[in-house]
Amino acid sequence: MTALATPARTKPAAGGPQGTRPPRLTARRLAPYAFVLPALLLFAAFKLYPIAWSFVLSLHKTVGGVETFVGADNYTRLLHDPLFRTALGNTAVILVVQVPVMLILATGLAVAFDSAALRARSVFRLGFFLPMVTGLVAYGIVFSVLLNEEYGLVNWLLGLVGIDSVPWLVDPLWAKISLGLALTWHYTGYNAMILLARLQSIPGELYDAASVDGAGPWKSFRHVTLPGLRPALLLTTVLSTIGTLQIFDEPYVLTRGGPDNATLTIGVYLYQNAFTYFDFGYASAIAYALAVLIGILGLIQFRVLGDRK
Repeated sequence: MTALATPARTKPAAGGPQGTRPPRLTARRLAPYAFVLPALLLFAAFKLYPIAWSFVLSLHKTVGGVETFVGADNYTRLLHDPLFRTALGNTAVILVVQVPVMLILATGLAVAFDSAALRARSVFRLGFFLPMVTGLVAYGIVFSVLLNEEYGLVNWLLGLVGIDSVPWLVDPLWAKISLGLALTWHYTGYNAMILLARLQSIPGELYDAASVDGAGPWKSFRHVTLPGLRPALLLTTVLSTIGTLQIFDEPYVLTRGGPDNATLTIGVYLYQNAFTYFDFGYASAIAYALAVLIGILGLIQFRVLGDRK
């Protein structure tokens, strides 16, 4: 008796009998793209299109509602605009003075929030983070009332201890200081929370080893805490730089850029050109100059503070 040879089953080709991809497989591959397509369309409509159109606008000048192509004239105008230089200088002062002070305070707060010696730490953390959830315009109005020279609460309290009223919002120097105080109050807690999250990820064994080597609190902070906080410090520095260069709400609500343009920032000057003088071309050129400046400063900060490995 001989065994009957049965023909071996052949596996169908992946591309189907005609060498084409099965319809079900093709639909499965296309399904993810169909899901992200609405998001891509919205991103293109509300992000990419305004960015591209603002660049086109920066090459035009609007006079009487009529747009005229002027090439790079708006960018050339920036180089000779004294008000733009004033706004740039005011923004640089805030960046150089207020941001380091705020980050030093935030680092100290993060260390204090992480200390076991501090009781009711959750209450303190919540208290210092609450200013961040306050609306920008709302807290600007509150500060403008508190710092009012005639009937503000701050001057009233100073008067109780025999100190004369301070022209917080009407003197150029005090107006800058007032703006710095408002910014520090609003953003210090937010940066402290970022630093605290990073601080809690530093292994305790490093502090134990430092203690065995005889390091005191200051040496432990300098050789363990600060190197461990480096990525968070880089993040907060870059975020604070970007936020400061774009600052608009606080100076606009507190002082409208005054007195005598002492608190005029790039954001306020951009707004004035766009929605006060309706010179959208020049405002767009300011926006692109600001974007380039942010990119350059960001690269410098990454080079200086980033990981060199």
